[in-house]
Amino acid sequence: MTDLAARQAELVRALLADGPVPAGFDPDRVRAEAAALLAKRRGVAARLRPDLAATLGDRFRPLFDTWARENPRRAGESFRADLDAFARWLQERERQERERRSGHRLD
Repeated sequence: MTDLAARQAELVRALLADGPVPAGFDPDRVRAEAAALLAKRRGVAARLRPDLAATLGDRFRPLFDTWARENPRRAGESFRADLDAFARWLQERERQERERRSGHRLD
């Protein structure tokens, strides 16, 4: 990987995956742009899957933001595929929470 490619990858991680801000970039500007990109992705998610947004209510934003930071959208991946992955993550999270509350694994 070239130095330029490595620096670009660092910047992408900072913008999309809550990574550290690379040297030479204004941290405040990078954080502001990262927040704007996350809000845009969240807005698209709410428009394409209003069922998820409605079901989660006030929990939609923090859950989506947590998931999105851990799961940057891949180049070429459709928004629908991205949101299907979010829905699967929610189901798995809910299953794990039920297991935790019951004290045993649910299959």
